[in-house]
Amino acid sequence: MNQYQDRISRQKLCRWLGLAQSRFYYQSKSGRRGRQASTHTPLAGGGRVTNQTVIDAVRQLLEDPLVCYGYQKMTDHLREQGYRINPKKVYRLLKEHNLLLGITIRSTGPRKWVSHRKIDAQYPLEYLCHDIKYVWVKGEKRNYLLYSILDVYSRKILYSLFQKSIRKADVVRAFLHIQRAYGLKGVKIRNDNGSQFVSHLVKRFLRDQQAEQEFTHVATPEENSYIEAYHSILERELLIRYEFDSYYESDGRRRPACN
Repeated sequence: MNQYQDRISRQKLCRWLGLAQSRFYYQSKSGRRGRQASTHTPLAGGGRVTNQTVIDAVRQLLEDPLVCYGYQKMTDHLREQGYRINPKKVYRLLKEHNLLLGITIRSTGPRKWVSHRKIDAQYPLEYLCHDIKYVWVKGEKRNYLLYSILDVYSRKILYSLFQKSIRKADVVRAFLHIQRAYGLKGVKIRNDNGSQFVSHLVKRFLRDQQAEQEFTHVATPEENSYIEAYHSILERELLIRYEFDSYYESDGRRRPACN
């Protein structure tokens, strides 16, 4: 057609060839067809967050070994947390991140399991326990996460972090703080099998500091009873007694309990 279009109109050429003009002008595009998927999720109270924030909330929930939600139940849970999201989007996000129910979530690399439930600490910084707890902020209609590291001998909280999500890099920074303040060589560190704790980054960091990391068995919170007890006391004496209007109010009320 190109060699004749300077003498005959394209409309006539297309008609003679039985070719629709739209086919002539069509140019293929790379990538997925149709409307591009959204990168953010709106909140019920206004504003929006990135889809990665939603995935972080999903991962935190799935860290509980007794939780096995499909995308429908996960949609209900996320809506309760204040996300305006439909089941189709939840399914897409879970599929993209390999989190759909029925897919086995595996962690590679060796792990040292606890050999005894009760810890008999004889001196400070012999044993440390750490874990993450949900804190509901009613004013924002969402959970924040409280990460605490406890010295078993003194029952002292050596480090705490309160924010929207806790990632493996946050765990490394927490122990880097303890390393600089006290040292980690020879310290035994007990935790559950949360994704942050089983990550290669955290395991490698603790190994490089010559700390001994050990993991509790699945569905046995009593093996990490010291930090579980601390969070239980915090829940009973503070969290269920107050309704927080914002992150800043909950963080301010929480601090005296952690000193």
